[in-house]
Amino acid sequence: MKIWIDITNAPHVRFFKDVIKYLKSEGEDVIVTTRDFGDIHKLMNMYKLDYISIGSHGVSLYEKLKTSTERINEMIEVIAGEKLDVAVSKHSIELPRIAYGLGIPSLYVLDNEHATAANKLTLPLCNSIISPNVIDMWKLMEYGADPNTITKYNGTSELMHFKNFKYNDNIFEDLGLNLQFDKTIFMRPEPSLASYLDTDCNKSVLTPIVNELKDYANILILPRFSRQAQIFEDIENVTILEPPVDTSSIIKKSNLVIGAGGTMNREAAILQTPVISCYPGKTLSVDQYYIDKGLMYRSIETEDIISQALSSIANPKEEVNIDHDDLFKLVVDKIYELGSNNR
Repeated sequence: MKIWIDITNAPHVRFFKDVIKYLKSEGEDVIVTTRDFGDIHKLMNMYKLDYISIGSHGVSLYEKLKTSTERINEMIEVIAGEKLDVAVSKHSIELPRIAYGLGIPSLYVLDNEHATAANKLTLPLCNSIISPNVIDMWKLMEYGADPNTITKYNGTSELMHFKNFKYNDNIFEDLGLNLQFDKTIFMRPEPSLASYLDTDCNKSVLTPIVNELKDYANILILPRFSRQAQIFEDIENVTILEPPVDTSSIIKKSNLVIGAGGTMNREAAILQTPVISCYPGKTLSVDQYYIDKGLMYRSIETEDIISQALSSIANPKEEVNIDHDDLFKLVVDKIYELGSNNR
């Protein structure tokens, strides 16, 4: 079977890495496309995954439209000559449109119901959609998704990131970190280049939080791009991490995670490291899932975040048991189901 997977964002590398390796171990022919955006290429190389890089990512709406259109044109030239059985992506704009146009069955993994533009452009075209139970089916139908194509599961997509995770308890030593305090806070700035978030690339909601907490704990920051790193580089007791790094071990080793994004916050919740979400957009259903279970705290008020942070590092909570579905099996089974039906 010949399978096409398109990876358009750094977290998607962790989502698909074990799927790609499994499919190849089963003798399947897997074509992986990516784009020049964030840390995608670094992570692909870190996990020793082969890929074809096509296109990039714009900043303004004009640039995003232009680069997406150019990427579709370039990808068609690569994909059209392949006899593909199934196409798979997670919030890729281009794959579902190309797959639909070329008559290739497509599987789409979704976890953001607020990504209006992406969902409207893709969901009506997909043969199969995998979505967390916590996301309202009616919301997806508003975007044009056929309810008969939607498969639900208990949990969030970040479960895939830990399929073969091996915790490195010496991660701080391996990174050569010079830590002053016995408590460490790991922070991730907002995805300010994302189409679903209206923010300034030259600022961060984390800045006042960092300025207050740097006198109580080691601050580790993983920026999304070089301009974002510059926001924090002159602040005392702040370590800016250079990707690619073992973020899962860093999260587990840290005493607290404060994130203005989503993926690493949810990874922290799964690893049961205390996490505060200060995401500046609407609360996603997948975040609310962990908030309701007491595994994530949500606030956009600086003073509240600082107070909660100090309380969390001083009084760690006990772990709780949560039952999740086997998302890895669900994804792989759907790939084979779609591919077999097309043969």
